[in-house]
Amino acid sequence: MGTGSLHLARADVHHGWDRDRPPLLTVASGAELTVETQDASGGQLGPGSTSASVAELDLERANPVNGPVFVTGARPGDVLQVEILAVEPGRHGWTALIPGFGLLADEFPDPWLHVWELDGGEAVFADGITVPLAPFCGVLGVAPAEAGTHSVLPPRRVGGNLDTRQLGPGSTLYLPIEVEGALFGVGDTHAAQGDGEVCGTAIEASMTVSLRLSVRRDLAIDTPEFDVTRPLERPTAAAAGYHATTGIGPDLMAATRQSVERMIAYLERRHRLSPEAAYALCSVAVDLRISEVVDAPNWVVSAFLPQDLFLAT
Repeated sequence: MGTGSLHLARADVHHGWDRDRPPLLTVASGAELTVETQDASGGQLGPGSTSASVAELDLERANPVNGPVFVTGARPGDVLQVEILAVEPGRHGWTALIPGFGLLADEFPDPWLHVWELDGGEAVFADGITVPLAPFCGVLGVAPAEAGTHSVLPPRRVGGNLDTRQLGPGSTLYLPIEVEGALFGVGDTHAAQGDGEVCGTAIEASMTVSLRLSVRRDLAIDTPEFDVTRPLERPTAAAAGYHATTGIGPDLMAATRQSVERMIAYLERRHRLSPEAAYALCSVAVDLRISEVVDAPNWVVSAFLPQDLFLAT
């Protein structure tokens, strides 16, 4: 599937952004490259894993990022244009509840795991429930100017762990460059995710990614921006419709929690899922929306569940 002769292998990774990290690959502006990513566990979870495997995760090995890639001619103040040409999932993925992680971590303290088969265009979650695959890169970023090693987990002004599901094939991301050569990295590839990734994991999977990197000096941006050239709604979801729950209050995060809690309750009631399974399904398939932020003192957050997940029932 690779579109370029330049290549980063699955072992070519780091676990922290660092302006002083030696690059593993140097490319010219406009170059295409193929990257073999690891899953977010760094190979610790997969077929045969259980909830006990989640409890035993070495988090120091989590979120490996392929790179860094030095882009010749890239200078602080420039913009790195990242065109996502193709993203091809491996055969398996996983979704986990990791203790201490996720929007509702205080309500879900125990480890939980679902391993997915990714052989087709959709993956089975439970009897009568399938999730359409829409692969993308969770981490796309460049090194920050601040000295030292910086965690991969939080997103930054220069990108990184954006977890933005629209950054799949056909999208173009623009990143502000802070260091010589940009020192680009990619990883945390997801086979499917809802807007919000509320439990902290999506369908995490290793993938083959093809990208084109170009330096732009005709742009000036302060934070990541991106272009999406495909419909944001899949036709089957539009045809089947949605069920939405809401959270309403003066705090956006509290309202977000409420909307997800109410969606979990709906999935338990309507589809007989366990709370853990419902929470995980929210993370991989439910889209959060800020419905309004103008009618003080309360704001509205909505959680949209696409009904095409259940067409097999």
